[in-house]
Amino acid sequence: MTHPQANSQSASQGVVRASGVGRHLAKSKGSRPAASGAKKKIGSRKVASGARAARLSSAATRAAGADPLALASLPEDELLETVQRQHFRYFWDGAHPDSGLAFDRRTSGKQPAIDAWSTIGGSGFGAMVLIVGAERGWVSRGAALERLSRMLDLLTRARRYHGAYPHFINGRTGETMPFFGKDDAADIVETSFLMMGLLCARQYFDRDTEEEAAARAQISSLWSEVEWSWFTRGGQEVLYWHWSPNHGWAMNHPIRGWNECLITYVLAASSLRHPIEPGVYTRGFASGPGFRNGKSWYGIELPLGMPYGGPLFFAHYSFCGLDPRGLEDQYADYWQQNVSHVRINRAHCVANPGRFEGYGESCWGLTASDDPGGYAAHSPDNDNGTISPTAALASLPYARDEAIAALRHMLARHGTRLWRELGFVDAFCEAQGWYADTFLAIDQGPIVLMIENERTGLLWRLFMSVPEVQAGLRRLGFSSPHLKRAAT
Repeated sequence: MTHPQANSQSASQGVVRASGVGRHLAKSKGSRPAASGAKKKIGSRKVASGARAARLSSAATRAAGADPLALASLPEDELLETVQRQHFRYFWDGAHPDSGLAFDRRTSGKQPAIDAWSTIGGSGFGAMVLIVGAERGWVSRGAALERLSRMLDLLTRARRYHGAYPHFINGRTGETMPFFGKDDAADIVETSFLMMGLLCARQYFDRDTEEEAAARAQISSLWSEVEWSWFTRGGQEVLYWHWSPNHGWAMNHPIRGWNECLITYVLAASSLRHPIEPGVYTRGFASGPGFRNGKSWYGIELPLGMPYGGPLFFAHYSFCGLDPRGLEDQYADYWQQNVSHVRINRAHCVANPGRFEGYGESCWGLTASDDPGGYAAHSPDNDNGTISPTAALASLPYARDEAIAALRHMLARHGTRLWRELGFVDAFCEAQGWYADTFLAIDQGPIVLMIENERTGLLWRLFMSVPEVQAGLRRLGFSSPHLKRAAT
């Protein structure tokens, strides 16, 4: 099942996401990098030596003004730094001028209306992007904290429903902005993406200063007030996506089957005040024909999910914070799940059964995005020739070489038709000669975050260090190297 269609307002302002019916590929063949620090450790929050960081920053600054063909030839570290930094601009230069929240979408070369939709889930990614910006020296720690504090002030004033936020709010007033029809209040999935980002920020801004302590206290308050158990709709063994004071449970969207919502169940189990019971996960999310798979496509076995794996954001959104390396429960090894999903998606584009122009070894990646007809959840079994840059780039942890090849290809072949002032536009379709002129928060954010997780594991370490999250994962029966280290 895909996200219900939006009304005419959402078509003009942007349908955010079709919901789920919801590196190393050679390293791709499923070898898993260690979660424990085989990668370069940030240590006392330093990305690299001062001299090396300065060289990278200087090179990235110069490269940001260069033409895309020149960017495509940069050494790998400088290329990744540049790409991250350009997409960071969506959440820094392109954020709401009052609150700093992320606009749902922006159009290249245009300013959004001051009261255009601000996205709750996208702002959660935005909070994590601020951490990356501070860590890499693109902005100062103080400036990132000031921006986060403005976001928190508006989020504290914003209307909530049993502690949960709506899909969209007004970034100036905090008032709910209905998505469409009866989706006019609480959205527990968008709330979970926001909380994932805020909890990472609570871990990062850990200094003993008045300003950082105040931010931590605000985050803890917002987190504690989400009534996760309310969304079991009177004690059923499943979470429901929406609730409205005007329409009650009329949206009637239980969250079952493999999709982008693992993070929702993990956080619901992690709450200190309003937790769900483990059975809500095992007999709710992990039940039904849409969860287990075990079949193979293109010779690649897929443990969970729909045929061919579905859109690639399933392997990105929850795993901006959840570290899939070594993450296992009774149902799956989540590293292997995500690697297999990415491999199948890419193999489909290489095989190109639809004979779409442009598809190939270095042009792949199907996920939810804008397309020539509007917006769709693209996947191997819902393919209209639309490639979304976020699909391959946010898959860097699972397919490093293949993602880098796609990145260089997109820059060199498509140039400024794709690469603009806030990073890559949302999608393109060579078969129809179409290029988006839009940027979406929920697509720009995972590019920055998943590249960072591949480079340093920063967001994975922060989120997996949250004490409540560790307890919640244990309650649901997960194992992870992070949990083992926390127990010693």
